[in-house]
Amino acid sequence: MPESKSKFFIPAVGAAVVVVAGSIAAYTYFKGSSAGSLDALGSAKVVPSTALMATYITTDSGAWAKLQQFGTPEAQKLVAKNLEDFNKQMFRDANVSYEKDIKPWAGGVMIAVLPANPVKPAQFNVPSGAPNIPTNLQQEPNILIVVGIKDKLSALNFANKLKSQKGVKLQESDYQGQKIIETTENGKPTYSVVLNNSHLVLAPQKQAVEKAIDTFKGQSSFASKEGASSILKGVDVKNSLAQIYVPDYAGMVQQLAAGSPQVKQLPPQTLAQLKQIKSVVAGVGVDDAGVRVKAIANLDPQLNKFQYQSSPGNIVGQFPADTFALVSGNGISRGWEVLVEQSKDYPEMKQALEQARGQLKFANLDLDKDIFGWMNGEFAFGAIPSNQGVLASVGFGGALLFDTSDRKTAEATLTKLDTLAKTQQINVANRNIGGKDVTEWQIPRQGALLAHGWLDQDTVFVALGGPIADAVSDGKNQSLDTSDAFKAVTGSLQKPNGGYFYLDMDKTKTVPLINSFISSNADTITILSSIRGIGFTATSPDKSTSELEMLLALKPTAK
Repeated sequence: MPESKSKFFIPAVGAAVVVVAGSIAAYTYFKGSSAGSLDALGSAKVVPSTALMATYITTDSGAWAKLQQFGTPEAQKLVAKNLEDFNKQMFRDANVSYEKDIKPWAGGVMIAVLPANPVKPAQFNVPSGAPNIPTNLQQEPNILIVVGIKDKLSALNFANKLKSQKGVKLQESDYQGQKIIETTENGKPTYSVVLNNSHLVLAPQKQAVEKAIDTFKGQSSFASKEGASSILKGVDVKNSLAQIYVPDYAGMVQQLAAGSPQVKQLPPQTLAQLKQIKSVVAGVGVDDAGVRVKAIANLDPQLNKFQYQSSPGNIVGQFPADTFALVSGNGISRGWEVLVEQSKDYPEMKQALEQARGQLKFANLDLDKDIFGWMNGEFAFGAIPSNQGVLASVGFGGALLFDTSDRKTAEATLTKLDTLAKTQQINVANRNIGGKDVTEWQIPRQGALLAHGWLDQDTVFVALGGPIADAVSDGKNQSLDTSDAFKAVTGSLQKPNGGYFYLDMDKTKTVPLINSFISSNADTITILSSIRGIGFTATSPDKSTSELEMLLALKPTAK
């Protein structure tokens, strides 16, 4: 395998490589047989049960090699160069290569987040007469890294190579019969221990390593923690690169928020919302379409107030094939009702809703009935390219489509909006497009600013820009759901589902448009140009489960 391609594997141990390089020099011999398991479950058995979350990153060459089938030549060269620079920077004071020195012995890497250790007031240099400092003013990060050892001899060779490096100070201590090595490099200490000759445990805090030893000696582990044992099975993705495990979602958010001085204490209402999610597991893998992410959230059915309904997906066929961005779903009115119900527990949200209701009353509109009440079917918002009329300066317009069973209320709302537009000196006129009656808000010498009409008995559209009304109303053009781009990005996503997020990165206008909104350089554009599109969807097979899936569709490498 060429050296430039081999460096694609470096991110597999990205966060751990620095610590490994600084700590492994302490080990001069690995004796005995490795009895531990090198998978996620084996690593989780030495992680304390207090861990808030854990991520398992594979170092399997086959999984990471799958990425090499994607990307333009320019993007592959750029990634290879960046990874080569990363490798040089990581080991700038040592002749170390990930491919030659680390990859042969390093199994999967688990990175666990433990509860933060409060910094006590005595640790601060407090002037006399200063006010008392609360113990939770600042908390240190508490990360524990577990690296599987799959080849003791290769690890020994690497250790011997690093023993002679300059600037590394070693100090040994004993804890429950296990040798802890304190490695100080560039003034930063790292603590490490080898457990059962199968796992190298590292942390920036000695206490975290001691807790791992306690776990190894028999205390409760992350693998046995309530909620963790089931999610450690992971998510089914091909060529898994990483798996993320959160056994207590609300507890994790609460503790992380408590450990951040910048975050205010979470109100009881927010905690109640968080408790709807019991646990989360997510996986990242690579298949023939690109990089795929799947996540499963286990919900509390007693607290979950939103009643999920799958979306038929028919409304996507009402958009033209050149639509480059789309968000679709089902039942805005139900979501609005849930939001209104939840606002009763949030004074600020309730006040904002009341202000919005009051402002719309001046326009003779009822926010709940006239705006959201009739949006009870499928809906979609789409971005469509156009450089005509009022859209000439931005290059695209938008269309909103709604299926409704209450056409009477929808028509009454649109009539009220037309009347409001006339009071603002906007010319409101009718036009026939493809046999459909369309109402336009026209601006002199620029054409239509907005248009609305009915595509069939139940589907109403609102278009931003006259050309967009033509594109949506004229049924002669190819529809989005039959286009190759849409099928490539969304065709492999789970069905049925609650709707789509779709972004076609292959359109000539998409990358320049993104570039206009974010501060990007030539390298960023090169990477974006290797992405064919992004697809996202969600489904809920029952009230206690929510499943999310995202595909980063990549362009295959030219042969």
